[in-house]
Amino acid sequence: MLNILVIDDEANIRKTLALWLKSHGRQVCQAGDVQAALAESRARMFEMAFLDLRLGADNGLELIPKLLADSPWMKIVVMTAYSSIDTAVQAMRLGAFDYIAKPFNPEQIELVVGRVEAMLAMQNRIDCLKADLQSLHPEAVFSSANPKMQRTLEMARQVADSEAVVLLRGESGTGKTMLARAIHNWSRRAEFPLGIISCPTLTPELLSSELFGHMKGAFTGAVRDSAGRVAACDHGTLFLDEIGDLPPAIQPQLLRFIQDHEYERVGGTETLRADVRIIAATNMDLEEAVRQKKFREDLFYRLNVFQLEIPPLRERPEDIETLALDMLLFFAKSNHKVLNGFSPEAMAAMRSYGWPGNLRELRNAVERGAILATGETVELAHLPEALKQESGPLSFRENLTLEEVEERYIRHVVATAPSLQQAAEILGIDQATLWRKRKAYGI
Repeated sequence: MLNILVIDDEANIRKTLALWLKSHGRQVCQAGDVQAALAESRARMFEMAFLDLRLGADNGLELIPKLLADSPWMKIVVMTAYSSIDTAVQAMRLGAFDYIAKPFNPEQIELVVGRVEAMLAMQNRIDCLKADLQSLHPEAVFSSANPKMQRTLEMARQVADSEAVVLLRGESGTGKTMLARAIHNWSRRAEFPLGIISCPTLTPELLSSELFGHMKGAFTGAVRDSAGRVAACDHGTLFLDEIGDLPPAIQPQLLRFIQDHEYERVGGTETLRADVRIIAATNMDLEEAVRQKKFREDLFYRLNVFQLEIPPLRERPEDIETLALDMLLFFAKSNHKVLNGFSPEAMAAMRSYGWPGNLRELRNAVERGAILATGETVELAHLPEALKQESGPLSFRENLTLEEVEERYIRHVVATAPSLQQAAEILGIDQATLWRKRKAYGI
């Protein structure tokens, strides 16, 4: 919702314009002189201002740089009955966004406000794209040879075009944030912002403020109004990472917003609305959290409209080589190197390793290899110690069941043998048995 400051020394014009803007869904504050305008702009956040060039004895042109110094993002529309090309040019040079002559009609006001809204939406989109480029991860490859992951990606594309709340579930590092970005980009909301909030990183008070905004003076440090992420993502998507850590005090607020799209800012009483799609993610057993009364049951059911499970990397070993090579290409370019791949020993170690940190750990391992590689191939010696320690057929640094020992050994043989036929011969079993074992272990 656009926040607009109307600055005019004529009370009737000021009030009429404010009333029309409010009736068309905008939030409006008024100021009748320079001092009041500066006080309002320093106390609240405005995306737009209508500024009369004749403010009693003051010249409105002189107010433009002062407003922009406090709020560089503000789009200022100059209005005056003394319209002239020279005045318009001067206002634009000082930073005004547009110029409108009195008397004006509602169609002219709607046109200029619409232009501002379009400009702000474009700026938000550009900011999101910049953030995406700055945080690009090479593992954002949305294809897989693993049947379970293929099904997850297929369902993600199907749900992207709906308005359903999506709950992403999976271990830490499996790529939940990347998939949330993809769902947003595949959706009809892609031209609007995607906001990301990590629930465990903020105190309940700051998290509520980050989500819903706050009013000036609502708490220590709140020196001016803040719109919050919900308002910033209007018509877009909000991704709540690790939703299982959402503080109990905020859970009713989020539930209400999901149900009614209504909320209040911290310290405020005005009920606001926003059209925001929610995507949440967790590595927690939310059902158990509900049973332990740590997570609201009604909120869980609201979040669990469409659930997508992202399998851990150890369950999709057929993807490891493709992912690793894509990542290597990314990091080779980043480090200005020419790297053609991994040695057989390095690839065998990556295939047989359990990857408890999932894609995040794989990314770190490949980045390390790309940095340390001296030739055109990443060798086993360039990979982290954890992979070297488990590069043999077995590791007895932990207690294993007989089935786990068998799985690790089969994985190792399949990864290192030149062919499946030779792998079966090494294992002393026929190829049909090996096929059943590979299917059971997801190899």
